[in-house]
Amino acid sequence: MVVINLAGKTSFADYMVIATGTSQRQVVTMAQHLQQNLKAEGLSEVPLEGVNQGDWVLIDGGDIVVHLFRSEIREFYDLEKIWGAAMPQPDQVA
Repeated sequence: MVVINLAGKTSFADYMVIATGTSQRQVVTMAQHLQQNLKAEGLSEVPLEGVNQGDWVLIDGGDIVVHLFRSEIREFYDLEKIWGAAMPQPDQVA
């Protein structure tokens, strides 16, 4: 998992979280679990995009945007490179 501080880089969020699941099912389950937790913390709406496919799910948590990927999709898009953060090696992934 990588947390990228977006302060001063964009106006749509303060932080971006990028994490990896091992399968489509795990990515979707992680997204749904996070959505429930964010709602329990008081966010009224927590939209999910990409749950039908399960390769890349975007969660809009307001000031925090979360991207959940399958590993192949994460490597292909390499959002860390776009936003200036180093992608962790497999032995460093939490």
